[in-house]
Amino acid sequence: MADNKLYEILSVSRNASDTEIKRNYHKLAKEFHPDVNPNAGDRFKEISYAYDVLSDSKKRQTYDRYGLKGLQEGGHGGGAAHDDLFRQFFGDIFGMGGGRSRGRARGEDTIHTLKVSLEDMYVGKTAKLQLSKNVICGDCKGIGGKSGAVVSCRDCHGQGLKVSFQQIAPNMTRQFQTRCPTCQGQGETINDKDKCPKCKGKKVLNETKILEVHVEKGMREDQKIFFRGEGDQAPDMEPGDVIIVLQEKPHDVFQRTGDDLYMKCQISVTEALCGFTSVVEHLDGRDLLVRHTGGVIKPGDIKGIKGEGMPQHKNPFEKGNLYMKFEVNFPENNFATEEQLKQIEALLPPRPAFVMPTGEDVEEVNLMDYTPSERNRGREEAYASDDEEHMHSGPGVQCAHQ
Repeated sequence: MADNKLYEILSVSRNASDTEIKRNYHKLAKEFHPDVNPNAGDRFKEISYAYDVLSDSKKRQTYDRYGLKGLQEGGHGGGAAHDDLFRQFFGDIFGMGGGRSRGRARGEDTIHTLKVSLEDMYVGKTAKLQLSKNVICGDCKGIGGKSGAVVSCRDCHGQGLKVSFQQIAPNMTRQFQTRCPTCQGQGETINDKDKCPKCKGKKVLNETKILEVHVEKGMREDQKIFFRGEGDQAPDMEPGDVIIVLQEKPHDVFQRTGDDLYMKCQISVTEALCGFTSVVEHLDGRDLLVRHTGGVIKPGDIKGIKGEGMPQHKNPFEKGNLYMKFEVNFPENNFATEEQLKQIEALLPPRPAFVMPTGEDVEEVNLMDYTPSERNRGREEAYASDDEEHMHSGPGVQCAHQ
């Protein structure tokens, strides 16, 4: 069965033209370039190697005839330099062994979330985070056993992969690769008696580490804090990063939008009409004395206090604004006598002029207090009336089709 791995990497057919190969290469290289996609380093290596082979007529001919194995052996138009290129790109990516990669592969990043309060983001905080990570075994230096104990896997010949064939039709088979079960894809084995007694041949140990996470003033939801090289360790591999992602806890008083803060403030009708004085406890523990002496505040009005919002990240002396949205609490019914109501009305702006309508179509009605049960009962009566109409009506009218 023909080896189509490199064609699949570039998403082209085996009969693709040079122009099509070049076009797809540029498209994929742009998408997976490390500058654009930092976590796609291995994918970018695959694409580069596939194009290096398929864009060269001699290498492509060798690959079409002998597959990846022929390229690795370097005996069909590739030579030692090409063999080194193969090892560099495919030794770690596909576990096809036969030598070390010139550049160390990089491990995956470890992502953790850290819940912080709005107060923490306002004044700053140092939090301690306990992490569990793999580290290179100090006793065997990441070898897994004593010197010379590690040998190439006999079943996969050090490749870490086994090639199997499956018949899918008469005179037609399918070739596929699976991880070698003997060495678990490592390409090497160690006798039990020769394994490192500390790591049991695993080459790494699990340890707990405490990271100090500095939450700086003004940091925001989903902001990332990086600990370079603090990810899991593995032999011949550069550790990835530990990335802390901040999650803001809901606050009882304040809501944040950018560098601004918003809060609700409930006042009475008297305060809305005549002014008020109140105290707001800020996120850093300060008491803000808020005074409003004149002007009517209507329900839903928003007033701002300049410079009392969140500090700007990296520039904490500059702050956003604090905005207060007012809700006016009206008194209960019968809070005043008829005489008192007349006195209050005398102080308020006059009512709008009212002209009584005339004629036979004028009907006076009474207002009642709204309750959800009344509303639901009205709906139920309407539905019942609707159903009764349908019960007494004839067959439904059919839509006309042209």
